[in-house]
Amino acid sequence: MQSVDPSPITIGQIQIRYLIDGAESGAASGLFELTVAPGARVPPAHSHGDNEEIIYCLEGVLRSVVGGEVRDLKPGEKSYTPRGEVHAFSNPFDCTARALVILTPDIGAQYFRDIAEAVSGPGAPDPTRMIAVMNRYGLMLAPPPAG
Repeated sequence: MQSVDPSPITIGQIQIRYLIDGAESGAASGLFELTVAPGARVPPAHSHGDNEEIIYCLEGVLRSVVGGEVRDLKPGEKSYTPRGEVHAFSNPFDCTARALVILTPDIGAQYFRDIAEAVSGPGAPDPTRMIAVMNRYGLMLAPPPAG
């Protein structure tokens, strides 16, 4: 299996550290460690047209919203997001949350590098560029809630 750059990708107060980059290696899935600081700005609710996602909490508490169902994942607990289901995560708690995330098939570490650049590069944050990056990798923003 191809080696993965172990350097964390920082997007605001979120860090992603790829362990298996399925997009680069051709593996069926990707695996990364997600670290979310308390109160961190997180991606808006979205869906993946081509990917399934599993989040497994390692430490802290990570709020997971899948299809409108809110769950506070504690260490050893998981959530599953099927393809096309609107989902989001957050950390409204006092301690840093850390989780393993499996994407099948993987969108790859380059997606997160591209988003990091749109968030912190020249002229950033650039919402139009962020949406373009998301769309390029098959992610779609969820429509705003009615009312």
